[in-house]
This record gives sequence, structure tokens and C-alpha cells, in this order.
Amino acid sequence: MALNNPYNTTLLRNETAAGAAALRTETAVGAAAQLLLLVLLGTAIDLGPAGWLTGLAFAVATWAVLTRALQRSWLASFGAANRVTLARATLVGGVTALVADSFESPTPVTALVSLTAVALILDAVDGQVARRTGTSSSLGARFDMEVDAVLILVLSIYVATFLGPWVLLIGAMRYAFVAAAWVLPWLNGRLPPSTARKTVAALQGVLLLVVGADVLPYPVAFGAALLALTLLSWSFARDIRWLWRTRAGRAQ
Repeated sequence: MALNNPYNTTLLRNETAAGAAALRTETAVGAAAQLLLLVLLGTAIDLGPAGWLTGLAFAVATWAVLTRALQRSWLASFGAANRVTLARATLVGGVTALVADSFESPTPVTALVSLTAVALILDAVDGQVARRTGTSSSLGARFDMEVDAVLILVLSIYVATFLGPWVLLIGAMRYAFVAAAWVLPWLNGRLPPSTARKTVAALQGVLLLVVGADVLPYPVAFGAALLALTLLSWSFARDIRWLWRTRAGRAQ
């Protein structure tokens, strides 16, 4: 009977509204941080129109998608791990702006490498924070994965400008897999944990960063990018084969 008490109902509504407001504040702070980073880049390297527009589009898209996802989740608070991932997304937005700007003006390689390196380091941090604080969630895992995918796509676009369009396969592979899953539902199956998959995913960013730093001779850079593509192709083929073999059991 106590649950039907008007006071309890009002209190619950107030707590829910306060939690939703706190989550909105987190995403707003993330968008503001993205804008601040664009201002800093614009001041330091004279970011052009393409960089500004791409960076702003990234900020708006990240804010909108994350806000929508939080509204549909059961999270009571944003959590420290998601804050780390949001900081990483901000850096990825900066990398995206720099890559877009590189089509109009010389690339500030130092800035590009620095932002990417910090983003890759933070990629190893958010998961540890989630486990240590007991705040792991499906939304956090998806958020982390999407930020990774965007970074790899953006880096592959940049590297493709001097190694050739074939490098785009690295960044496009994950999105091609998602598109294929719309047609082949068995690809949506849950994959078992895999150290090999995590290692290959981490190597993509590292190898593309090293190639993008423009410190390797062309043949070595070509080989590093080719190694990244080969490892990623093997990883996807391995997972697809497992999903195919277990599709009948999952359909029951």
C-alpha cells in the first residue's frame, strides 16, 4: 500500500526527472567540450571551413545520438567510464575535423597524431574504469565500440589519401558488417569474448596512427596498412564463421 502513497509517487517522479536532467547535462558538457576543442584547433592551426563544418556536425551528431540512447536506457547516472569514453569521443571529433581540413590545406601532423594517441590511450582506460567501479553497461560498451569505429574510419580516410583507396576497406569493414546484418539476421548473434578480436581491434588504431604519422618509408607504411587490413579481415572472417556455425542453435 505504501507504494501507492502520493508522496512516494511524487518523490519517485522527482528523482527520475533529476536523473534525466543530470544525464542531459553530461551530454551537453560533452558537446561544449567538443566546441571548445574546435575553437582551440581553429586558433592554433587556422582550421578551415571543411574542418569547422565537419567538427560541428560530429559534435551535434554525437550529442543527438548519445542523448537518444540515454533516454532509452535504464542508466541512473552517466558513470565515470562513460565520461572517459565521452572525452575520447571529443578527441575523435577533433581528429575528424583535422582530417576533413586536410583536403583543403596541409595537415598538422603533430596535432593529428597527438589527439589520436591520447584517444587510443583512453580506449584502454574506460573499460578498466567500468570494471573497477562496477558500472559496466550495454550502452557503455556500445558507446565505446562506436567511438572506436569512427576513429578507425577517419584514420583510414586520411591514410588512403597517400596509400590508395584500398585502405578505406579497414574503416568500412565494420559498417559493411552492420549493413549485412540487416539482410542476414544471424549476423546479429552475440559473439563470445575473444582476446584475439580485442587485440586486432586495438592494432588497427595503432598501425593507422603510425602510418599517418608519416615517419615510415613508403614500402613499410604500405606493409603496415596491409597488415592491419589482413588482420581485420581474418578477425571478421573468424567471427562470421562462428556465427554461421551456431545460427541453428540460436534460432531455437
